[in-house]
Amino acid sequence: MYVRHLQVTDFRSWEHADLAFEPGVSVLVGRNGQGKTNLVEALGYVATLGSHRVATDAPLIRHGASRAVVRTAVVNEGRELLVELEITPGKANRARINRGPVPRPRDVLGILRTVLFAPEDLALVRGDPGERRRFLDELLTTRAPRYAGVRSDYERVLKQRGALLKSVRAARNADISTLDVWDGHLARHGAELLAARLDLVADIAPHVAAAYAEVAPESRPARIAYRSSLGDAFPGPAGSAGGEPHDRDVLEDALLAELHRVRAQEVERGVCLVGPHRDDLDLALGDLPAKGYASHGESWSFALALRLGGYELLRVEGAEPVLVLDDVFAELDRGRRRQLAKVAAGAEQVFITAAVAEDVPEELDGLRFDVRHGEVHRV
Repeated sequence: MYVRHLQVTDFRSWEHADLAFEPGVSVLVGRNGQGKTNLVEALGYVATLGSHRVATDAPLIRHGASRAVVRTAVVNEGRELLVELEITPGKANRARINRGPVPRPRDVLGILRTVLFAPEDLALVRGDPGERRRFLDELLTTRAPRYAGVRSDYERVLKQRGALLKSVRAARNADISTLDVWDGHLARHGAELLAARLDLVADIAPHVAAAYAEVAPESRPARIAYRSSLGDAFPGPAGSAGGEPHDRDVLEDALLAELHRVRAQEVERGVCLVGPHRDDLDLALGDLPAKGYASHGESWSFALALRLGGYELLRVEGAEPVLVLDDVFAELDRGRRRQLAKVAAGAEQVFITAAVAEDVPEELDGLRFDVRHGEVHRV
């Protein structure tokens, strides 16, 4: 899989940009603020329908414009597809494939698969649980695009059930019988999402451990484990890499039981206390949690290992993604640069952004683009 062409209109700082690419390495060089990250962010948006930098679409629209358009030609196993996304804040975004409209933007998911490593990834280790849940869910959707719908269904039910809990909390002697119905919806959709996350963690864990051992061979071994809000009711991560998938019925029953147990607390507080939205991915080095104990270098190595683990998992499953390295080489020491360059050199296509060309290892030779003053030129 590789990107042959990218065109953006009114996306971030770009009024217009038009670039042609080839398989292999493409390096975008430009000082901070020149817009190089905005270009790879556009690729990431096509792949995930989200940005690795902001939580909403509004900042993606160039100041003074009403909408942004991203067009990408993606070649996969000899077949080329043109994906077009029209991003309009406050309105439903629109998508086209080969010039033809599709019912929902998420129908384009899976056409372009990317794995992106950026300076913001340090939050995967040092940030709150939402960062790690997002990592899992984005990788899950990249692995199997249908889970975009599962996530959407779960978030819809969570929002409606949360609104009901708030109304019950505000009204005395309120009828809470409808909570049983929403408990069922939350447990059903939550069990599907939870099972998929557990299967993903089981499959990616050995790849993360191996990647960390390569980029930080002098450090303690890295481990990841899923932590569920079910507590003692959690049936346990019974699955294993390459083994049987987790039983959704068992997880649904566990979610229902725990929702029943904590109902009084939820009504009193007006919030949903159980479900995948309360879970976390535990990261450990040796016997200690990475968060709070890992050094700066170890934290960078763990963040890098998570991304490289995801890349390797997708690659071995036959869906080799495009690798995007956004301004990260300047953050890494020589050893970590060397290991990352080794992986990148073997990718079918890799995009690299850098403030200066000297930040990019010599072995990553390929196309070079100069980004400055709102223009981009192939060198």
